[in-house]
Amino acid sequence: MPVLPLFSFWSAVRRAAKFAPQNLRRKLAPALVLCLLALMASAPASAVTGTKVHKTRHAALNPSLHWRVRGWVPMYPGSHDMLVHENEELNRLQLPRIADEGELIRYEVARVLVPVNETEALKLAADLPESRRYCRPWTRDFLQDFTQAYYEHFHTPLQVNSLVRTMEQQGRLRRHNRYAAPEWGDTASTHLTGVTFDMSRRGLTGEQYGWILAYMLPLKESGMIDPIEESQPVLHVVVFEKYSESFDEKNSWSEANEPTEAGLLTTTGASQP
Repeated sequence: MPVLPLFSFWSAVRRAAKFAPQNLRRKLAPALVLCLLALMASAPASAVTGTKVHKTRHAALNPSLHWRVRGWVPMYPGSHDMLVHENEELNRLQLPRIADEGELIRYEVARVLVPVNETEALKLAADLPESRRYCRPWTRDFLQDFTQAYYEHFHTPLQVNSLVRTMEQQGRLRRHNRYAAPEWGDTASTHLTGVTFDMSRRGLTGEQYGWILAYMLPLKESGMIDPIEESQPVLHVVVFEKYSESFDEKNSWSEANEPTEAGLLTTTGASQP
């Protein structure tokens, strides 16, 4: 069994769990145990060869390359069924796929799609065009929360490589990228609706990547996001509208229970002699 990559990944996730908010740690514990068991069960027994031992040692010394090691098992793998489910949910929400540049501009002008701006915590790939630096409002909410929480722990930003795309753009992308999803059908790319972003994994240490996996786990279990660790060095994340709705509900409940001005006056008057 390839012990080194398992130990490296498990150690990274355990360290990351320490950085997770206290209210999430109890939720993370059983999932991390299941993750370790899955890694051990799926590791090929024949993996201990001279070449592979060299690779795993190299990965242990340089955790930023751990997804390139043969036998590495992603915590958030993608699947055909997942793509079908995501498209069904987007259809239920009546989110159209953006056909071309003209339609994209109309959505941006109407503020159906909102701009994603760089901050100290969030950087955008230099080759990402200005017209593609947009997404749905709830996706931007998640990006801001996620990257800010990461920055507060590691004092370094995360980079987003891709946001919204058009069907025309996706068709061109598929000509030279065999990993790209189709631009139509029940497994169409979720980038076409503006709910998705791709985050670069290049240069991340095992501790940093473990923190990211731990941060996303309870949100995935709650059905707010769908992260996918792609074969390329990016983390593909679909954000559903319920991410912002959950916070809106909490805020509405909090505001509804705040004392009104009339109530304060009544209370103040009642306390006077």
